[in-house]
Amino acid sequence: MTATRAPVPWTPPTAKEPVATTVRLPGSKSMTARALVLSAIADGPSTLRRPLRARDTELMAAGLRTMGAQVSTLDDDRWVVRPNPLAGPAHIDVGLAGTIMRFVPPLAGLADGTVTFDGDPRARQRPLGPLVGALRSLGVQIDSSETGGLPLAVHGTGRVTGGEVEIDASASSQFVSGLMLAGAAFERGVVVRHAGPPVPSAPHLRMTALMLRAAGGAVDDTTPDVWAVQPGRLSGRAWVIEPDLSGAAPFFAAALVTGGEVTLLGWPRTSSQPVDRLRALLDEMGGEVSLGTEGLTVRGTGAVHGLDADLSDVSELTPVLAALAAIANSPSRLRGVAHIRGHETDRVAALAREIKALGADVTESHDGLEIRPRPLRGGLFQTYDDHRMAHAAAVIGLAVPGVEVDDVACTSKTLPEFPALWSAMVAGH
Repeated sequence: MTATRAPVPWTPPTAKEPVATTVRLPGSKSMTARALVLSAIADGPSTLRRPLRARDTELMAAGLRTMGAQVSTLDDDRWVVRPNPLAGPAHIDVGLAGTIMRFVPPLAGLADGTVTFDGDPRARQRPLGPLVGALRSLGVQIDSSETGGLPLAVHGTGRVTGGEVEIDASASSQFVSGLMLAGAAFERGVVVRHAGPPVPSAPHLRMTALMLRAAGGAVDDTTPDVWAVQPGRLSGRAWVIEPDLSGAAPFFAAALVTGGEVTLLGWPRTSSQPVDRLRALLDEMGGEVSLGTEGLTVRGTGAVHGLDADLSDVSELTPVLAALAAIANSPSRLRGVAHIRGHETDRVAALAREIKALGADVTESHDGLEIRPRPLRGGLFQTYDDHRMAHAAAVIGLAVPGVEVDDVACTSKTLPEFPALWSAMVAGH
C-alpha cells in the first residue's frame, strides 16, 4: 500500500511594486450552475457561452448527464445542453459543491427512478436538512442521513405535485434557489415561504429569479421572504455567462494591497451579480472602482483601510476582505456571516485561526470577525480544502514574505488557473 503524499506547499509571490494587469476570468459559477439546471428541464436545446469549467460545474454537468440530459462540454467556450426525460437509477457525486447538493435533488424528484447523492467527507456536514424537509412536504420521497443531509436517495416518480412550502433558509439561500429552479416543472409550481432569521446572500436569489424569467418562467418575488414560481414550460436559449465577480475579488484586492490597478475584462454594463456592493466595500477600504469600455477596473490608492460591514448579502467575499483587514491601517469588524460556518469549511473559525497564526489580533464572534492589524510574519496557511481560504492567503502573501499555502490545488473547485494567473499578475505579464 502506497502512502498518500501530502501536497507541496505553494508560496504565493510577494509584490515588490504595484501590480498593473488585465485579467480575463472564466464565467460565474453561480450563473453557470443555474443555466445548466434550467437548460436540463427546458423544452429545447440551450447553449452556455463562456461558462466556468471547474470541479463544481463539471460535476454538475456530469450529474445532469447521469440523469439523462445531453450535456456537451467539449468546447471550453460553448457548452450545449439538450434536455431529455430525466430518469434513474443514477448516482451523483456532489464533490463539495453546495449548488449540486441543493439544486439537483429537486430535479431528481422529477426523474423516473432513484437518484442517489454523496460527495466529499465535508459535504456530509454541510446543511441540507431544510431542503430535504421541504421536498418531502411537496411529496418527494427521500432517504437521508440521520442529520437530514448526505448521503441522499431521491425516489423520483417522474412528477412532483408542488404547491406551497415553508422553509428556514437562514443557513443558505440555495435552499430557496433549488426549489425555484425546478418549480416551473412541478405540476402546481411552487410557492416558497421563508420562516426564520434573514436569508443570506440575497443577490443570489435575485439572480435565480432573473434567470428563471429569462427562460420564460413566471416568478413573483415582490413579497418579502416569499418566492412564487408558476408552473409552465421553460425555453431553451443562449446563455451568456458573466465573468465571476467573487473569483475576481482576490485580484481586485491585489490592486489595493500594492497600490496598483487591475481590470477584469469583459464585464457587462448591467449585471445580476452584486457589483455595486463590491464597489462600495472596496471604496471604503481604499480602492477606486470604475466601469469602462474594457471592463471593471479597481485602483489602489496606496493605503488599505479597515472596514465595519454586514456581509450577509456578499458572504463569499469574507475571506478576501478578512485578508485585506489583516494588512489594513485600522481595525475591521466583519459581521452577518454566521452561515459561512457551514460552507466548504467553518470559514469564520478557519480565518480566525490562520490569520491569527500570522500575527494579527483576531476575535471570533458567532457571526463574524474583529481584526486588529499587527505586524505580520510568514508561515503555513491551512486551506481546509477551501478555495476561498487559498485566495485569502495569496492576498496576504502579496505584502508578507514567507506565507505558504498548504494545498493550492483546492482552487480547482472554482478556478483551476488561479496559481498561474496570480503569479503572472505579480510578475507583470
